[in-house]
Amino acid sequence: MIEKKVVFQCENDLQMKAVAVLVQKASEFRSTVYLVRDGRRANAKSLLGVMSLGIENGAEIAINADGPDADEVADALETYLVNPKF
Repeated sequence: MIEKKVVFQCENDLQMKAVAVLVQKASEFRSTVYLVRDGRRANAKSLLGVMSLGIENGAEIAINADGPDADEVADALETYLVNPKF
């Protein structure tokens, strides 16, 4: 299992779009991926799950990935969360 911690960086008015793109990116990989914030965990491939974490600018998030492409998905999500581009 891979775990990476990152601080989410996104302007407030773009956060919902950033979350939607994050879920799309996570869904491109075969590994199981979870995001953890303040002790709460959500499947990174579930829009409602990720939204339930209430991720806002400056939030510290842990990315937990397990599976055949865990390194790749963890790196991709880490890069995206630090600098969301759509």
